[in-house]
Amino acid sequence: MTVRLLHYSDIENIYDDPERAGRLAGLVNARRDEDTLVLGTGDNTAPGVLSLVTEGRQALPLFRAIEPDAETFGNHDFDYGPDATRDVVRASPQTWVNANTWDGDDLFGADVGVVPHTVVTVGDTRIGLFGVTDPATPSLTPRAASLTFSDPIEAAENAVSALEAKGVDHIVALSHLGGRDEELAVSVDVDVILGGHIHTERIERIDGTLLTRPGVNGEVLLEVELGEKAVTRHEVADGPKDGVVTDSLRDLLADAGVHEVVGHVDDPLERSERTAFRGESRVGNFVADAYRWAGDADVGLQNSGGIRSGPAIAGDVTVRDLISLVPFDEAVAVVELTGDELNAVFEQANGGNVDFGEPHWWHGHVSGAQLTYDHAAGELASATVSGEQIDPTETYTLATTEYLLHASHEFPALSAELQVARLDTQYEVLADFARTEGVAPTVEGRISRTGV
Repeated sequence: MTVRLLHYSDIENIYDDPERAGRLAGLVNARRDEDTLVLGTGDNTAPGVLSLVTEGRQALPLFRAIEPDAETFGNHDFDYGPDATRDVVRASPQTWVNANTWDGDDLFGADVGVVPHTVVTVGDTRIGLFGVTDPATPSLTPRAASLTFSDPIEAAENAVSALEAKGVDHIVALSHLGGRDEELAVSVDVDVILGGHIHTERIERIDGTLLTRPGVNGEVLLEVELGEKAVTRHEVADGPKDGVVTDSLRDLLADAGVHEVVGHVDDPLERSERTAFRGESRVGNFVADAYRWAGDADVGLQNSGGIRSGPAIAGDVTVRDLISLVPFDEAVAVVELTGDELNAVFEQANGGNVDFGEPHWWHGHVSGAQLTYDHAAGELASATVSGEQIDPTETYTLATTEYLLHASHEFPALSAELQVARLDTQYEVLADFARTEGVAPTVEGRISRTGV
């Protein structure tokens, strides 16, 4: 008997594409048998259009269709606060495992069935499962601020010891640690680390431990043979469709009230990893322009990670399109800062300055400014606002997502103490801008990068 693991993670906005969600459900059920475990590794309830409308409950039709064996939490699973997360846990069929998320002195969700680890028997094979979540979650997800996250490596060590004491044959980690999976692999004795958080796919081996990540938005399902640690990659688009899941999500979208047309774009707006993280792009300029316009600010700034990938926005632009682009219940804020502080903000857009970033990434989109970053020297070479060099002592206004004022891992030069105004939610600002100014962004040479 060969035990197989079906691994999904970071499916985020799949629910806004009912066809793809139905095919993920159909593929999972086509690939599973009595020797298979279905396992999720976080960010499988948010963000997205339906997620924002239902506070994560849009995931339930999929969960009920595929009946996962176990799931752990990602940071976005707390986007609507701990109580909303508990509601999803309570209503979903899988066992939720997490060893390092705490609500006061209690393991988060213990009252609704969350456990630090569990043992599943497949045939005569006993498999131990535990989950860990990125301890930076309160910074990444402000509504998780009331929770605490203990050291995930120590939590993993304790879980592995407990599972070994139970006499399991294999141990599988469900991890939403992203880049710390390597540390996990060399710190604890586990067979497989099913990972998430970072949106690039991964199939790698470290010290005999298999590490996997299936990428983002439910495009790929990974199948792992536990004994041989062989991995098969399945394209979700090729899977059979579960019509019940598709129809359920179509009904939710129809009832969501997000179909108002607010503008029209002739040249489709691409929104991909490339347009988000490789420097200036039309979609990034559109968002940053909207913020600057709404705040009557000198500069607009959008963090690249806040722009979510998906199908290009084309033709009539709806509220649904704009929620899908920035699907967070976060306001736009206006801050006042000195020229020195503004230069520091621009400096911090370099990918190497962000703990979850890649060296070649760029983490900011701007409006009202023009930047040149020298990657060979590792520094901001020049920056202007409205065509003028930034005066270190001058006061400037900047409009950005309020999230960045509380997130220590991105743009630490920004803080809540600098805030002078609070505007509407991000997508509402974009919708007002589209209604008033239209949707026709261009690439204008706002960001230049040398030595990349």
